[in-house]
Amino acid sequence: MATATKYKFPKALGACADLYYTLRARRLEAQKAVDLIEMEEKALKEYLIENLPKSEASGVAGKVARVTAVPKDTPVVNDWAKLEAYIKRTSSFDLLQRRLSDSAVKARWDAGKEVPGVGTFKYVTISVNKV
Repeated sequence: MATATKYKFPKALGACADLYYTLRARRLEAQKAVDLIEMEEKALKEYLIENLPKSEASGVAGKVARVTAVPKDTPVVNDWAKLEAYIKRTSSFDLLQRRLSDSAVKARWDAGKEVPGVGTFKYVTISVNKV
């Protein structure tokens, strides 16, 4: 992560706020353009997957690139109860990702319930609005 000491900022905090707003607006505009390219890329990828030959030679080549269909297996839970029982019985918690659901924890806190083993981490962010 970049630190503030690597950049020259205006002395006045108000000018920093204006610069922050301008930089963020430029980034969001560029991100919008990138998002449009990504949407087209994803649509074309799906089109290629649907239309590539399903035989052994499952690819096509253009002048600059070759695209090949690569089938892959991905795990899907068919029965959560069985999986949960297996995980508890064998202590195979490595099958799960270690991440809290922020919304589930916050919902419990909002309902006045404690979630054992869960604390809070304070961080500071900023809110910016056009004047």
